Amino acid sequence: MTGGFATRQVQAGFRAGTPAFGAVPPLHQTAAYEFSSLQEAADLFALRRPGIIYSRNASPTQQLLEERVTSLEGGVSAVAVASGQAAVAVTLLALAGRGGHIVAADQLYGGTVDLLQDTFADFGIPVTFVDQDDPDAWRAAITPQTRAVFAEVVANPIAQVLDLRLVADIAHEAGVPLVIDSTVGTPALIRPGEHGADFVVHSATKFLAGHGTSLGGVVVDQGTFDFGAEPERWPQFTAPYTRFGDLVLWERFGQGFAFAALVKSKYVHDLGPSLSPFNAWQILQGIETLDLRVARQSSSALAIARHLEQHPAVARVHHPGLAGNPWHDLAARYLPHGIPSVFSFDIAGPEPEATDRIARLIDELRVFRLVANLGDARSLIAHPASMTHSHLTPAQRAAAGISLNTVRLSTGIEDPADLIADLDRALTIIGESSRTEPEPQLARA
Repeated sequence: MTGGFATRQVQAGFRAGTPAFGAVPPLHQTAAYEFSSLQEAADLFALRRPGIIYSRNASPTQQLLEERVTSLEGGVSAVAVASGQAAVAVTLLALAGRGGHIVAADQLYGGTVDLLQDTFADFGIPVTFVDQDDPDAWRAAITPQTRAVFAEVVANPIAQVLDLRLVADIAHEAGVPLVIDSTVGTPALIRPGEHGADFVVHSATKFLAGHGTSLGGVVVDQGTFDFGAEPERWPQFTAPYTRFGDLVLWERFGQGFAFAALVKSKYVHDLGPSLSPFNAWQILQGIETLDLRVARQSSSALAIARHLEQHPAVARVHHPGLAGNPWHDLAARYLPHGIPSVFSFDIAGPEPEATDRIARLIDELRVFRLVANLGDARSLIAHPASMTHSHLTPAQRAAAGISLNTVRLSTGIEDPADLIADLDRALTIIGESSRTEPEPQLARA
């Protein structure tokens, strides 16, 4: 549908007005669907006509979610799956195909690094990690076998802002699509497709759902990458699809839709990372207030970051909205509507004792919650080195800008004065504790 962002986040994809539907999107809580005839069933199974076969692949509620997120991202089609991790996995598996290679940023969420360096290696898909701020590293890492370039638009947890247009141009010069995880960015703040991304991935669990209730993931095809330009590089789209006889996805579905057809008919069908109708329905409810929540969260996060920047117990604040941040200029260019509310800070003091100090800090908090999630209506805190990025080596954490002193915040919609007071009180307590601890006594001979 046409209209402004706020209108589309509430209404895109749904038309009320018949007796079967109320004023809000219905929940289709069913596993399977009855066919009108055997011919209809045969046509659906052979991909000769559109429709729904089984909720492992799709449901009407899921399709509405896909259409709505597609509209918000300015894309052409989308696939919704069981989680953000599943969305990343099926997207890159579909693009890599057999023998493909992926180039990815060092600055990625820890669970994504686990997926790429461990599980993809088991699948025989090599991944090269590079510093996302180094254009020469991106160019040097791309090989004739590369089938995707992957990064986060705003990295979790240090909030490095990617130079989207630069990396998109590098990928496209090599004939490779750019895949962007925009979970932290959200379409309320940035639409990566407008800056050259070909596929945009979300963990819908986070800001899209917004309330910490439901898992889900979405990948949006912007319809910009032409797999037919070099058909020999993309046989999964341009050669006959074996399980469907002579069907060629690129010929049958075309640009912007062949990718979704492959992901649903192969990777979701075979591996089963299915989004439940109920979770799709829950995420739809969350999306209706996306821009309102994100605006509040973004504003509060910047106020907290500015306060922490002046706090004596804080060594450094990683927020690109601050003038001294290395990514401040990129944030001004790509995020004029606001900076995402997920950022980090480093507490003062030597690293060897950092975990103990952070544990005391977290124990003293009353408003922030210790939760392995982000984008919630509640404000959350995490220690990446112990939690989300604990499987990374020290060298990998350093490459991502994470130290033992780093604390991640995901700002919610509470009163920002309460959030600042909560952090202030806890930081003051651990600061006083460190100053009053007795000096170690030297052993006497």
